[in-house]
Amino acid sequence: MTWSTADIPDLTGQRALVTGATSGLGYETAKVLLQHGAEVVLAARNPEKTAEAARRLTVETHRVPITVELDLADLASVQRAAAEVADRYDALDVLVNNAGVMATPYRQTMDGFELQIGTNHLGHFALTARLMPLLRKGRVVTVSSFMHKSASGIRELDLRLPASGYSKWPQYSRSKLANLLFMFELGRRVPSVLSVGAHPGYASTHLQAAGPELAGAKLQARIWQGINLFAQSAAAGAWPSLYAATRPDLQQGAYVGPSFFEYRGAPKLVQATRAAQNAELARELWAWSVEATDVDPALSVRS
Repeated sequence: MTWSTADIPDLTGQRALVTGATSGLGYETAKVLLQHGAEVVLAARNPEKTAEAARRLTVETHRVPITVELDLADLASVQRAAAEVADRYDALDVLVNNAGVMATPYRQTMDGFELQIGTNHLGHFALTARLMPLLRKGRVVTVSSFMHKSASGIRELDLRLPASGYSKWPQYSRSKLANLLFMFELGRRVPSVLSVGAHPGYASTHLQAAGPELAGAKLQARIWQGINLFAQSAAAGAWPSLYAATRPDLQQGAYVGPSFFEYRGAPKLVQATRAAQNAELARELWAWSVEATDVDPALSVRS
């Protein structure tokens, strides 16, 4: 299949929110959406970096994005960010749940959850719930990873995994499995909203080096930066997300990744693992997530 960003339709009048839009995949996703006429909200943790990203995007696209401070590792911040968006808009057309952390040293979120699950899944679960009244019949794109394939399941314990049971790569894989379980279950519970997923393959972003940097492992961070020389660009890595966000004929639960062995190239529909499509596990994760965040996307849809 051949596809390029030139195939994206005119998005004038559309409103999109992209998390983690200060660099990498999120930045490239926001840029292309702006170039095609959408009004874009950049939601990210660091206000200075977000302001700089907005400045650069304005220069590159001649369109001015909106900025919102959002820390997905803090449920109070998620609530504030969603309220700020709701004060500005009465509707959103697209939510791109893109932000994330990868293979970090053991940390907890502000609410006591393991950082990777708390940020990658629970933060986006809560954000989606709080923005659901604005989405109505819109689209939610949840960004996962081919690393979800190495996770055979997820337990309630993994949400508050103690340091003694922590291994950074298996936990990252579980967080990406959680993304897909959520994506599929959202489509089942809220069929008026199109819930789809995407993964970037292997793209050159700062994400790979961020974990080692957080741990103070400078050599390991430099090694990751060197490995990234063989990856596709962040712009190409954003193609599956853009395809998922804008393709008019996608069906509920569509999952998009790169065409060349899911590693790089033009986007296409790809297959999630059996674990990711486990409806019973998805229902369990949904219940655990509602209890953890005190919000339920299925109960937040405005009639």
